[in-house]
Amino acid sequence: MIKPKLRFHLFQMNKKNNFFFFLIFITILGCSFDDKTGIWGGGKKERQRIADLEKRQNEIIEVEKIYSSEKSYSNEVNLSEKISLTNPKKNSSWLMSNLNYQNSKGNIFLSGTENIFLKKKIGKNKFSLLGIMSSPLLSKNNILFSDNTGTVFNVNEFGKINWKKNIYGKIYKKIYKNLVISVYKNNIYVADNIGFIYSISLNTGKLNWIKNHGIPLKSNIKVFKEKIFVINQDNRLLCFNTVDGSKIWDIRSISSFIKLQNFLSLATSDQENIIAINSSGDLFKAKANNGDVIWSLNVSGSMNLDSTDFFKTSGIVVEKNDIIFSAGFSIFSVNLKDGTLNWEQNISSADTPIIDKNKIFVVTSNGHFVILNKDSGKIISSKNILKILKKKKRLTKISGFIMGSGKVYSTTTNGYLIASSASSGQVEYFKKIKDPIISSPIINNGKLYILTKDFRIFGFN
Repeated sequence: MIKPKLRFHLFQMNKKNNFFFFLIFITILGCSFDDKTGIWGGGKKERQRIADLEKRQNEIIEVEKIYSSEKSYSNEVNLSEKISLTNPKKNSSWLMSNLNYQNSKGNIFLSGTENIFLKKKIGKNKFSLLGIMSSPLLSKNNILFSDNTGTVFNVNEFGKINWKKNIYGKIYKKIYKNLVISVYKNNIYVADNIGFIYSISLNTGKLNWIKNHGIPLKSNIKVFKEKIFVINQDNRLLCFNTVDGSKIWDIRSISSFIKLQNFLSLATSDQENIIAINSSGDLFKAKANNGDVIWSLNVSGSMNLDSTDFFKTSGIVVEKNDIIFSAGFSIFSVNLKDGTLNWEQNISSADTPIIDKNKIFVVTSNGHFVILNKDSGKIISSKNILKILKKKKRLTKISGFIMGSGKVYSTTTNGYLIASSASSGQVEYFKKIKDPIISSPIINNGKLYILTKDFRIFGFN
């Protein structure tokens, strides 16, 4: 920093020298910002990296127009046994992806969906890429979400903006932003598909710190005991400090050239271990404090992917001594303690499996609501829920689902909300949202929230 006395002498110089020193001052100041954040420098290397990223995003858009082959599950199975559910549990906050550290949502209390109490457009949609975005979070009745320009919003329950924050400079303007966020101790932690990880104040939106990791981050984010966990594009599980974003440890594994369709998943166990899956099909369990790997299991042999397929994994659910997740075209149950495979079923889930008592509830991308036995993987029921729509409207995909008071609510990419009975598997009704729905619905304080592609927030009760 230039001291006041020195600054006074500088301004006494002639205009030529004054301008010269002014340029030096700006250069030093600019370097200082770049060292601190890695975002405002816009150096040659960073500009080239962003140009390459923009090119890859445009290629993905072209690939989506000619969608990859899909080995769709299409069987319908009549209900073979009685389904009993736990009593719905009411939650008062939703601070991370999939509600909690174990991604175990279960049967959540929902008052109903008859009334729309919130319908407001807030964010901007500037890109044609139809990527799955993170679901909204809720803290103290405030809704937190981001749009694809990279703006993070904090809005109240009526949709009024409390604050908004965008940290991206001009060189990142043409890049589609896909942010993952988590709330921890009055701060919001954000990771993105460019390579930035940063922290902002929950109450004010003020930037606490920011780091340019330099490699796109490709998973949901979990923040646990002053540590941030995320997986990058190169399949490295990274652990950062919540105070300043410094790296604590990382686990390296084999990189994959498979295209990612959605976020990779993380979960923690009650024993404070991290469970993660990467795009090479490696499921592993590691100690949260130092990154030591306890066991790993590769499930890629069961995924049956070819060169045109997008790799997709659901959220990992840790339920007692089992890990339940979908990867490729199968759903797996793995023993949490030693990583042995309990069973595999040839069904893929469009979203994180829901577990209630000894049953697993999933909805496939092509609209089959399937109920399985948690212990054996046996299919108990399977119904095509898209049949409730007109024939021309059935050409869509499921973007997410959640269980609320004994019903499974599924959202579609062409803008429908479909309610099915979790006890019978039968479809009961649907609602037309109109906008494409790009994230999984969430339930908080008995209310259902949906985020659409045009960044409208809908609230139902």
